[in-house]
Amino acid sequence: MSRRTITLSTPIDLRGTLFGVRRGRRDPSCRFRADGIWRASRSPAGPSTVQLVVSGASVEATAWGDGAEAALDAVPDLIGVNDDLAGFEPATHPMVARLWRNHGDLRVPRSGAVTEALVASVLEQRVTNYEAHRAQGQLAARWGEPAPGPIELMLPPDPEVLAGVAYYELHVLGVEKKRADTVRRVAANARRLDALAHLPPAEAHERLLQMPGIGAWTAAEVALVALGDPDAVPVGDVHIPSDVTYALLGEAVDDDDAMLEALEPFVGHRGRVVRLIGAGGIRAPRRGPRYAPRDIRRA
Repeated sequence: MSRRTITLSTPIDLRGTLFGVRRGRRDPSCRFRADGIWRASRSPAGPSTVQLVVSGASVEATAWGDGAEAALDAVPDLIGVNDDLAGFEPATHPMVARLWRNHGDLRVPRSGAVTEALVASVLEQRVTNYEAHRAQGQLAARWGEPAPGPIELMLPPDPEVLAGVAYYELHVLGVEKKRADTVRRVAANARRLDALAHLPPAEAHERLLQMPGIGAWTAAEVALVALGDPDAVPVGDVHIPSDVTYALLGEAVDDDDAMLEALEPFVGHRGRVVRLIGAGGIRAPRRGPRYAPRDIRRA
């Protein structure tokens, strides 16, 4: 076990900042608890579990496992200490100014765990959250391992193991062939993909888009949690265009181009504005049909 104290120059909302790092309330690798935020992950140094606790103007980080020291080294990026606000002008729009007054402690995280974020995001492609989170839990239960540390967490599956999983084994977890092939492709290229975390966010984001099966929505979701890209916009989302236009224009427009036009004054920080709108609980009226869970496991 290792410990480290990270001094904060400004307050950080840990739960809000790490909202996208945790994939749902039942994420087997990340828990938000009364005694802090707990996250299990893999790195080249080995597996680790990190506990994060806010204590006044600092964050107390404790880590277990072979990768503990590497995990502690990564904590400042993970919690957004190094998130660069240069060029962000919330006063440009009264709604964004209000959101920033209320949620100015929200940061864009940079977990560096590109492969882990990609696998989770691919599982979320064009399905309900219920289906995606169920598949993620089953994936960890079947091919993951217990994480080091004092609480029950599961490590995400080792990419080498996941790359060798047969399609049928993913099919019975409810993952159809297109997503299953992409998950296995991501796992097979894990080393190259995780190296993208060392590039400037915009360049790494573009590299993600070059992989088959990774579109604009998936790349943006990964960039917002693993690459620390404050400009990443999840184009192609079911609800975000309506929510953003509703917040910025006063009228819900379910169109990506309209959303991008509304975000234009915030280029460089468009993803940050999207996250602020989400944190503020601004939702456009829901009028269209909702996705319904499917069960392909016996198909």
